Amino acid sequence: MTVQRVVAGVDEVGRGPLAGPVVAAAVVLPRQLPPSLADAIGDSKALAASVREALAGELRACRGVEIGIGAASVLEIAARNILGATLLAMRRAVLRLPRPPDLVLVDGNRPPRLDCSVRCIVGGDATEPAIGAASILAKVLRDRLMTRLALRYPGYGWERNAGYPTASHHAALQQLGPTPHHRAGFGPVARLLAGSGPARG
Repeated sequence: MTVQRVVAGVDEVGRGPLAGPVVAAAVVLPRQLPPSLADAIGDSKALAASVREALAGELRACRGVEIGIGAASVLEIAARNILGATLLAMRRAVLRLPRPPDLVLVDGNRPPRLDCSVRCIVGGDATEPAIGAASILAKVLRDRLMTRLALRYPGYGWERNAGYPTASHHAALQQLGPTPHHRAGFGPVARLLAGSGPARG
């Protein structure tokens, strides 16, 4: 009897924003996916938000799909830098899978530290279904988180920009100052803090 290897795809979302955590997902897909999922999974950035939401719900409801979620906070980003925090979030996601994988496929060219085989694939979210699924789940989860934070810290447009450095986000930073959820080491935020500009608690 041949034992099937457990292969997980891993991807992260949130390396570029000025605010919020970096979030990663790890996903193990079953051998057979419903056609609606198999044909639609891909790079989350290329999908409309409504499509991502629908696919995330399908993935969570699909029998045989295994999911692990990990994140690294703004404080951990400051302590480890964004690359270190990203790798930490990925490692946490893999460790939170229901069972340990034999092989992890990672989007990008830097692997997290894991006790199993790891293969890095640049652009893997568009070519490997498990990585694409991880990309979708991480993006949906992070966007929801930033929308909730936007209710506590209105004015920055996080419900629309998810913390990314849009023109309106830059303008809000200048007017309102950084929040505790802004990344103090990122250029625009660091410059405001160095100049002792306004800050929101």
